[in-house]
Amino acid sequence: MNDTQLLRYSRHILLDEIGIEGQARLLQAHALVIGAGGLGSPAAMYLAASGVGHLTLVDDDAVDLTNLQRQVMHTTGRIGLPKVESGRAALQAINPEVNVSALCERADGERLRALVQAATVVLDCSDNFATRHAVNRACVGAGVPLVAGAAIRFDGQLSVFDMRRADCPCYACVFPEDSGFEDVACSTMGVFAPLVGIVGAVQAAEALKLILDVGTSLAGRLLLLDGRAMEWTEIRAARNPACPVCRERPAHA
Repeated sequence: MNDTQLLRYSRHILLDEIGIEGQARLLQAHALVIGAGGLGSPAAMYLAASGVGHLTLVDDDAVDLTNLQRQVMHTTGRIGLPKVESGRAALQAINPEVNVSALCERADGERLRALVQAATVVLDCSDNFATRHAVNRACVGAGVPLVAGAAIRFDGQLSVFDMRRADCPCYACVFPEDSGFEDVACSTMGVFAPLVGIVGAVQAAEALKLILDVGTSLAGRLLLLDGRAMEWTEIRAARNPACPVCRERPAHA
């Protein structure tokens, strides 16, 4: 770590739980962020600021005027650009040392599995159940921890699904694919702007903790946020032994 890095990350290095060794671990890590919108914006910005060495942004959408109420990684001047390109510009402005891969696509199948396998941690910042389940399946197969968040109207939720732990549920254990959950879009339902910032920031915090192996993650717990009352509710989430996605999960170190 050079002198500039020691200065940039000095407030992390002062923390006993991180120090120089932990910061070096962040610099060597690779975070895959699925979705560069409301949740992906604060999550990716905090990961970049914290010194995660490689960030991969995946999103097939372009910046729209209606995004700017909450998607703080984008600007008026970048309306019309792919969100991942706008995001890369924002992240490298925060921290030029971070390697940002901008993938303007909707990754699925083998492509998604390859991206997940190359990552240290995955953050699901998407807005639909099909993508969430696809990301979960890839993380289960690769044994890579997943930090999942969601937000709509004034309500947020997040959890960690860490397939390195035998007792931890996967996303499908908690939200089965055949449960009848329906997607709701903020374009029709609305979303409170700071809510996505809160949830996305917590996703970044959980991802950093997983990389650093610090503290206790949200694995096995689902956090629900009522933004109107600003109250958090915690629900214990158990692994479903009959889950079609993870019941025969491979053994990971």
